[in-house]
Amino acid sequence: MTMADKERIYLFDTTLRDGQQTPGVDFSVEDKIAVAKLLDDFGFDYVEGGYPGANPTDTAFFSKKRTSDAAFVAFGMTKRAGVSASNDPGLAALLQSQSDAICFVAKSWDYHVRVALGCTNEENLESITASVEASVAKGKETLLDCEHFFDGYKANPDYALACAKAAYDAGCRWVVLCDTNGGTQPAEIREIVQAVIAAGIPGDHLGIHAHDDTGQAVANSLAAVEAGVRQVQGTLNGIGERCGNANLVTILPTLALKPAYADRFTTGIPAEKLADLSRLAHGFDELLNRAPEQQAPYVGASAFTTKAGIHASAVLKEPETYEHVPPESVGNTRRVMVSDQGGKSNFIAELKRRGIAVDKADPRLDTLISLVKDREAQGYAYEGADASFELLARRTLGRVPEFFKVDGFRCMVERRFDANGDLKTVSEAVVRVTVDGETLMSVAEGHGPVNALDIALRKDLGKYQSEISDLALADYKVRILNGGTEAITRVLIESFDGSGARWWTVGVSDNIIDASFQALMDSIIYKLVKNRDSDGEAAVDAA
Repeated sequence: MTMADKERIYLFDTTLRDGQQTPGVDFSVEDKIAVAKLLDDFGFDYVEGGYPGANPTDTAFFSKKRTSDAAFVAFGMTKRAGVSASNDPGLAALLQSQSDAICFVAKSWDYHVRVALGCTNEENLESITASVEASVAKGKETLLDCEHFFDGYKANPDYALACAKAAYDAGCRWVVLCDTNGGTQPAEIREIVQAVIAAGIPGDHLGIHAHDDTGQAVANSLAAVEAGVRQVQGTLNGIGERCGNANLVTILPTLALKPAYADRFTTGIPAEKLADLSRLAHGFDELLNRAPEQQAPYVGASAFTTKAGIHASAVLKEPETYEHVPPESVGNTRRVMVSDQGGKSNFIAELKRRGIAVDKADPRLDTLISLVKDREAQGYAYEGADASFELLARRTLGRVPEFFKVDGFRCMVERRFDANGDLKTVSEAVVRVTVDGETLMSVAEGHGPVNALDIALRKDLGKYQSEISDLALADYKVRILNGGTEAITRVLIESFDGSGARWWTVGVSDNIIDASFQALMDSIIYKLVKNRDSDGEAAVDAA
C-alpha cells in the first residue's frame, strides 16, 4: 500500500486545555505560546489552547492566532438552554476568538443532562444543533466533544447517539466520543464505536478522547482507531486531570512504527520529525520543571536499557532481540547498564557509547569491572548514576584532570529565634577549594545543610566558575541502605545544564552530608569534563 492509499489519522493535542487540569500545572500566556509552538513545529494537526472568555489567560492567548500550520482550536460549552445562540456570551467569546476551529463540549449522558444542566433532553439537543450551526456559519471548523459518551451510551444508547447525530447533522467536522471517566474497556470502546458508525456517522468524522483512570487510555484510543475513528485526542506525556489523558507521545510512534497500524494509516508526521519525539517529550517536561519519566514508553531513559549480562550480549549482536523498535527512530538511545549483574559486554557497550574505546583483553577493563562490583557491594548504584560511572571509568582507564581540590568543608545547622522572635532553623556551609594553587573560601546559607553546601561549592571555582553557571540540580534522592541512625546512606543527584543534557551522580557514606557532597562533586566534575569533550578536548587517554 502506498502512502497515498493509507488512511489519514489526525492528531489533536489538548495539552493546553485538558492537560492544564493536572494538579500543579498552571500555564501562563507565555507558557502557552511556547508549548503551542512546540506542537505546531512538530506537526500535530490540531492544537487546542483553552477556553476564551473563561479566564484572563485564555482570553489573552486567543487574542491572536498562535499556530502556523496546525489548526488553532478554542474550547467551550454549547449555548445555555433557554438562551438563543446570538445572546449567549460564552458562545460569543468562542466565535470572536482568533481561532481556526471551535471544539464544543456537550453532555451526551441523559443523567448528566438532568443533574448537571438541569434541562430537558430536547433542550440539550437544541443547544448542540444551534451552537454547531453558529460556528459553521462563522466559518470555523467545528468539533463537538460528546462528554461521558461511553457511559451515556451504556445507560441510554438512543440518547447518546442522538447527541452525536445532532452535531454531525448540524455540520460538525468531527464528533468526538469521550471516555470522560476513563473506566471503559477496549472491547467496549470497539463495540460502541462500531455502533456509532452503523448509526450513520462515518469514521472519518469521528474522534476519540480517552482518560487513563484504568491505565488504558492509549489502548482505548488504538481500539477506537481499529474500530474506525480517524481522529485521536490526547496530551503530551499523558498529563491531565486525575490519572491523565491518552499520551500522544506513546500513541504517535505506535501508529507510525507498528505494522498493524503503519501499514494501513499515516499520521502525516514524517520520519525525521518522529526522530525528535524524545526531544519534544523531554523539552515539555523541562518547561513543567519536572524530571522526565525514566520508564516512559519510547522516550524514557530506560526505554531501551538492558541490565542483565545475557540480554546485553544479545542486544549488541542483534538489537532486535530485546528492542521492539530502533531507539533512534524516536530520538532515543540504546543503553547497557553497568552493575554487579553485568558482564564485559555491558561495560564495553556502555564505554563505547561514551566515546571510550577499550579492548576486551585490556586488564584495566577487568580492574574497572571489579571496582564497580566492589563499590556496588558498598551501596553505590552505577546503573542509575551514569555520570559517576563515566568518571570512575575515565579515572580507571585513563585520566580526569584535577580541575580543583577541595581542602575541606563545614556545615552548621542552628535553631534560633530571629529579631522578630520567630523560631527558625538556619543552615550554613563553608567550603575551601584550591584552584591553580589559589585557595578560595565560600560561605553560603541554604534551605538545609545540603542546599547550603551545594550553593557554597558552586559559589567560586575561580577560572571554572563561568563554565558551571548553567548547571542546575533537578532532583535529589536519599535512600537508607540499612536500619538505625548510623545507617549507610546513598544519595542520587540529577543535574542538567543549558544544553538540555541530564546526568545522575551518586555518593555513599554513613554521613548523609558526606554522601551528598560526593554526588555534588561528581556532578560538577562531570560537567567540566563534558564541556571539554564537546570542545574536542578528550579528557580520557585509554591508549
